[in-house]
Amino acid sequence: MTSVTPESIRQAHARIGAWVRRTPSLALPELGAVTLKLELLQHAGSFKTRGAFNNLLSRQVPPVGVTAASGGNHGVAVAQAAARRKVPARIFVPEIASKVKVAAITAAGAQVVVGGARYADAQAACDVFAKDTGALLLHPFDSFETMSGAGTVALEWEEDGGALDTVLVACGGGGLVAGMAAWWQKRVKVIAVEPEGSRCLHAALEAGQPVDVPVESIAADSLGARRVGSLVFEVAKTLVDRVVLVDDGQIRDAQRWLWAHPRLAAEPGGAAAFAALLGGRYQPAPGERVGVLVCGSNVDLATLGGP
Repeated sequence: MTSVTPESIRQAHARIGAWVRRTPSLALPELGAVTLKLELLQHAGSFKTRGAFNNLLSRQVPPVGVTAASGGNHGVAVAQAAARRKVPARIFVPEIASKVKVAAITAAGAQVVVGGARYADAQAACDVFAKDTGALLLHPFDSFETMSGAGTVALEWEEDGGALDTVLVACGGGGLVAGMAAWWQKRVKVIAVEPEGSRCLHAALEAGQPVDVPVESIAADSLGARRVGSLVFEVAKTLVDRVVLVDDGQIRDAQRWLWAHPRLAAEPGGAAAFAALLGGRYQPAPGERVGVLVCGSNVDLATLGGP
C-alpha cells in the first residue's frame, strides 16, 4: 500500500501502541481556546518514534539491519527503536545536525555517518548504502509506513477528547502533517507551518509539484528538507488547508515563551507551529478551537534562555 488512510493509521496505532508513549495535551486558556499536544514528551524526544516503530514492526528487517538519513530526530528515533528491537542501525546525518541529536543517536548504539553538508546529501549517501548492503531503508517522511505512524498523533488527540476546529503542525519533509491530515480528512482544518527559509511544501503547492528549495533556518536540522516527498505531496495537496510561514525570530520567541511559561523545552522545529500562533502569522477567529502540535524536544537547554 502507498495511500495513507484512516484505516492504515488505526492499524499503525494498534501495532505500535505498546512501544510508544501516549502523549498528553495542555490547555492554554491565557491564549484563548488553545490546546497543545505535547509530542515533545515522546520517546526519543519527538513524534518520529511513531514512524520508526511502525516501519520496524510492519516490514521484514534483514540481518544487516536498518539505515536512515536524518537531520537528527528521525535518526534518534530509529536508533532507539532499533536498539529496543535488537537490530543494527546506521544513521547518516548532515553536517548541520545538532550535537545534542548526534550524541543521542550514538548513545542508542547506532553507527553515525556524516553524509554531507545538508540533509539531501545525507539521504543520497544513505540511499547508496542501502542499495549496496541490502539494509532496510527507513525514510523519515516519504513512505507509507512513516506517514501512517505519524498520523497516530491525530488519532490519539481526537480519542482523548480534543474537540478542535484547526490544528497547526510543523512541516519539514511533510510526513507528519500529511499523516495527520489523512486522519482528519478535513473534519479538522490542518495547517502546515514552515520556516520562511525552508519552505518545501509551500513551494510545491505553488508550483503544483515537488520542487527543490534552498534551506536556511535555525530549524533546518529538523525542518530542512530540500524537496517535499512525492507521497506527501499527493496527500497534502488535497487535505492540508494551507501553509503558513514563520521567520527564525518568531521561532526563537516561541521557544522562549514555551520555556518561560509552561516550562516546555522545545527545539526550533518543535516550536515552529506555536510560532505561527504566537507571532500572529495565524490568527484564530473568535472562539475557534486551535490545537498546536509541539513536536520535538531535542534542544541544547543553554539556548533557551540566551539571546
